[in-house]
Amino acid sequence: MSIKGKLIIVGGGINTADSLPTHLPREEIINDFFYQNGILKKILEEAKHKENSRIEIITTASQSPKTAAEAYIKAFSLLDAHNVEHLDINTRLDALSPESLKRLDEADVVLFSGGDQLRLTSTIGGTPFQQKLLQKYYHEEFIYAGTSAGAAAASSSMIYQGASSDALLKGSVEMNSGLGLIDSIIVDTHFIQRGRIGRLFQAVTGNPMKIGIGLSEDTGLIISDNNNKMTAIGSGSVILVDGREILDTSLSQIEIGYPISISHIISHVMTRNDVFHFDQNKIIIKDSQYNNQ
Repeated sequence: MSIKGKLIIVGGGINTADSLPTHLPREEIINDFFYQNGILKKILEEAKHKENSRIEIITTASQSPKTAAEAYIKAFSLLDAHNVEHLDINTRLDALSPESLKRLDEADVVLFSGGDQLRLTSTIGGTPFQQKLLQKYYHEEFIYAGTSAGAAAASSSMIYQGASSDALLKGSVEMNSGLGLIDSIIVDTHFIQRGRIGRLFQAVTGNPMKIGIGLSEDTGLIISDNNNKMTAIGSGSVILVDGREILDTSLSQIEIGYPISISHIISHVMTRNDVFHFDQNKIIIKDSQYNNQ
């Protein structure tokens, strides 16, 4: 089945005009980090009607939903996008309401905020809202954008718990079902900032048919072309962990709480504008000498 929608998943910490570095002149910072290369700008560039697109901010995962929504609405307005509202879904009853479904049906973009991804999936999962979300993603020029929890929840399999310090002890990483927009990846966020490589190793070792995606803050991927092409965006690094060529692991032999051995797990690093193609299992590094041969 051909998928018409696009995913934009972000590791958290999206730059807005009020959350930028302060060591450079403000005009220069805003121009570079926000207007030219900012992730919100990329979302508008990819959206069906650009700045005129209908955008719904969904803060189900957040403990401060109104504050989170207001920050995004303000940031989008600075980018001349004014058709942006807060779709406040706090309970499963909210996800069942005709008004919520109508607004989702009319949206060109939904942006799921950060917070607790288990709260997000347990509130929306299995509801008509999730079904309409999938339908729009499969059949329309529609964008699902998610940051932090919103990114982690986008795939079929979702990491929702696991301390970084214990991540390579069997059983220390807990997973659940996500929203199911893409099946081929497992996403972890705040990746470099919180040292989460170990827990992504364990998640991929237990699910070696999937590619682990570690997203730094203010860094993301645009997933397009029938979920086959991933393009890096933002200011940091994307770590890919590929378990499909693992030669051996102790995961199934050891007891819970013991450290895991893994042989031949492969990793890649992507930065802005690099592209990964699933069908070719290949990264194209922007402006590299190899790419120009």
